[in-house]
Amino acid sequence: MKKLSILLILFCIHSFCAQQIAVLHYGGGGDWYANPTALKNLVAFTNSNTRTKIDNTIPSVKPNDEDLFNYPIVFMTGHGNVYFDDDAAENLRNYLKSGGFLHVSDNYGMDNYFRRELKKVFPTLELKEIPANHPIYNQTFKFPNGLPKIHEHDKKPPQGFGIFYENRLVLFYDYESDLNDGWEDQAVHNNPKEIREKALKMGSNIIEYAFKH
Repeated sequence: MKKLSILLILFCIHSFCAQQIAVLHYGGGGDWYANPTALKNLVAFTNSNTRTKIDNTIPSVKPNDEDLFNYPIVFMTGHGNVYFDDDAAENLRNYLKSGGFLHVSDNYGMDNYFRRELKKVFPTLELKEIPANHPIYNQTFKFPNGLPKIHEHDKKPPQGFGIFYENRLVLFYDYESDLNDGWEDQAVHNNPKEIREKALKMGSNIIEYAFKH
């Protein structure tokens, strides 16, 4: 079953067939379910502006679940604690090594926890800052200065980090940007239209890049 799911991931990444993006239901007590309108809006925007045909229903999946392999892209966010047990870390590692992609968006407050637990997934790999000339910033939409700033927290610059496995970017982490706040319904955060558009365009780039690579 797992081998079949891996083959399905690889086939759909290259054929842009209809797929789903799932939310990662991690342990530890953090609000993995934060920003409930965000991904539906991002999927609608991405389908309208690129070749994707992503299902507009957003399931959740646990990192230790075999169903993880059914989703070519998984999204993770929250404000608090994150915990991966050994089974979750191993399954997530196998998923990413086999063609899956994880986008992590720090909604504020999860950074230290996420970095700690990531070491269980890839003990020998380090998060690397991704330069502005990387293809993830240069898909349908161009971001010559790199990751855009969407929501202010600590007056720090936005940074995009990644984990590379065998020269493939398997994980993208937006820090001090809070992209998914900008994907939510306008009434939730009352962000200006131009800020929401920046967030949606960057999110769309991430999806497009993950499918292409």
